[in-house]
Amino acid sequence: MAPQATPPTAQPSRPLDGLRMEASGPPGPAGGLVAEHLRLLGAAETGRSGERATLTGAEFSGVTAHTTWGDRAVDEATTQALTGIMGVHGRRDGTPRGLAADYAATAAGVLTVQGLLAGLLAQARGSRVALTEVSAERAGLLAVSQYLAAAGAEEAEAAETAPGGPPFTSAEGIVFELETLDPGVWAAFWRALGAPADAVRRGWRPFQFRYATACAPFPRELHVAAGSHGWERVRETARTSGAEVCALRSLTERAAEYDGAPPWKLTAHDASYSGPGAPPDTDAPLSGLTVLEAGRRIQAPLAAHLLGLLGAEVVRIEPPGGDPLRGMPPTCSGVSARWLALNRGKKALEVDIKSAADRKRLRAMAAEADVFLHNWAPGKAAALGLDHADLSADNPALVYAYTSGWAGRLPGAPMGTDFMVQARTGVGEAVRAADEPPVPSLMTLLDVLGGLLGAEAVLAGLLLRRRTGAGVRMDSSLLGAADVLTASARSRAAQGLAPRQPAGFRRPVPTADGWIALPDHAALPHDARHLSTAEAVSRLHERGITAVPVVTDLADLLSSGSISRDAHGSPAVPAPWRFA
Repeated sequence: MAPQATPPTAQPSRPLDGLRMEASGPPGPAGGLVAEHLRLLGAAETGRSGERATLTGAEFSGVTAHTTWGDRAVDEATTQALTGIMGVHGRRDGTPRGLAADYAATAAGVLTVQGLLAGLLAQARGSRVALTEVSAERAGLLAVSQYLAAAGAEEAEAAETAPGGPPFTSAEGIVFELETLDPGVWAAFWRALGAPADAVRRGWRPFQFRYATACAPFPRELHVAAGSHGWERVRETARTSGAEVCALRSLTERAAEYDGAPPWKLTAHDASYSGPGAPPDTDAPLSGLTVLEAGRRIQAPLAAHLLGLLGAEVVRIEPPGGDPLRGMPPTCSGVSARWLALNRGKKALEVDIKSAADRKRLRAMAAEADVFLHNWAPGKAAALGLDHADLSADNPALVYAYTSGWAGRLPGAPMGTDFMVQARTGVGEAVRAADEPPVPSLMTLLDVLGGLLGAEAVLAGLLLRRRTGAGVRMDSSLLGAADVLTASARSRAAQGLAPRQPAGFRRPVPTADGWIALPDHAALPHDARHLSTAEAVSRLHERGITAVPVVTDLADLLSSGSISRDAHGSPAVPAPWRFA
């Protein structure tokens, strides 16, 4: 239904103006992040953090969020081990590796804020939602959901999964990332650097699939070719071939230029909105709302997927012939398992955005929608007549959401893809301990976290619209995700302190048949390499020491009981929140 014109009932300028957060309980996985994001959204802060956060005030009866580590995890290290994060992140190296940054806790914190915003929105619509629960374990499973889906598919990976991958190193030792989505550009770049034709040909497929497999076993000749030329020659070759390169930046460099901007920006404008009248179900706080999603790859599709899990009807806008990624192997019942991980349950509509008639049809759909969400290249929406100003002219109460790479905050920045943003923002330092060279993870850390932040911002926009009647534009980015993930390390760098975690931090311990992980800063009393993983865990527990097995084969998670199968037979990670 199209929004109905009624006078706004309140005029807060931020979604949580007039509300107060009260924290209680022992420290939770991401209490500080939750408090910070709620403060940025307008809630009065108490200066405390804990595993429970309650928002009260204004027209609301109060919503409480309870954030825990999970059923078996006790901290970040054990969460990463149990959910497969260590296994996926370590694929590039050939052995499991812990992320030195608190990735699972960060994701859990953003999901907690989402749960609180969704609960308040449900209350504003007449529901009795009073509690939301989130665990870091469920957040971790969500983070690896694409990799997990591929592990449970009915066919094997289409690309080799073996150690290796970027970044590359120039003759004078400058470490850099390379990006292109065009095989012709890839070939032209490497030919100009003198790489053998066979190596160039064999390198394209692992490079193309590295977003899916978290590894890229390149021919060694490509690294040799890169190292045979100085940085200026590499940059010039990228410019003339159409490729993009980015030298890895340090956390100190990022701290020096950091502008302090929030991870998202909400801009309200005059409108009048009342919205659907029927109270939503407790477990579907967005039911009755419609989201139009024109997303590619991970960031925007994941944001829309989360909104769908919260009950919204998501209509996915696809090009004529459908999204080509639907057929990306491995598949389940002929549909890409990875694609299903982000897009199951969505309706699909083919629209040729190059056609004036189809663009008119899309604008008509946006006039009846609640949210329009996209992650097109900068300037594309305006060129198509589908920018915020265009769509809000017909639907002033629309929540217009743009999830980008850089949000216009870094002029001259390279292509806004996950690994390029990691390289540019010091993520490679933050995720590696001090005895490892800074290297961006080949796990899509920022695409996933960027999708989470995008959904968080959409929920904030929907709540602001509900409280004020205003229309809202939302901008989020991979840059914002990088800044959230590296916040503590970047802060240390800004103070002149060592920003990285000490040598060996979160490094799994080998056993006779696998790996185990101990909580952060726990010490192993003896060598475990002569014991099986089960024996090592058992003996440590007998001594009162927590230890968990490190999941390296994600197929092992399929029998955990928390992973279901969808109608195509593809593994489906459960919704990360519980509402009551």
